[in-house]
Amino acid sequence: MANPDRFINKCLLQSEGLLQITAIDVDRSNYKIGLPFIQKAGVEGKIKFIESEALPVLDKLAQEMNEDEMFDFAFVDADKENYNNYHEKLLMIVKIGGLILYDNTLWFGSIATPMNPDMPKDFNEARESIIKFNKELAADPRIELCQVCIGDGLTICRRVA
Repeated sequence: MANPDRFINKCLLQSEGLLQITAIDVDRSNYKIGLPFIQKAGVEGKIKFIESEALPVLDKLAQEMNEDEMFDFAFVDADKENYNNYHEKLLMIVKIGGLILYDNTLWFGSIATPMNPDMPKDFNEARESIIKFNKELAADPRIELCQVCIGDGLTICRRVA
């Protein structure tokens, strides 16, 4: 079998091409789960972790960021009710041609079926938020999008304007 350390290094893009990852999470323990793998790959110095709510950080980045500092890629797996707010902020800091990915955009397949009143209230509220968000993305001329039916759904947006 191939050396798993080599695989980890490749997966985490240990190459010099990886300049920096900015990770935002309200709970540092989520970052700490992956930290041993990050350290093993030798990329710890390329990851800037910010423990915070995301919207204030994104606001600050949008205010302070120069065009040459814009991100190539963003991945969102956060509170579904704020997906549209994240989208608007990310369009300010992801460069044209860059990608924004949103996780859980099929919400267990529930977005394609009538609401189930037997499901928990939080589940149905998130479902409604995701349905609304998916419709807003479909109508957004600033992006091209692709819905990938893997896991719980992944939406890939390429910024075009």
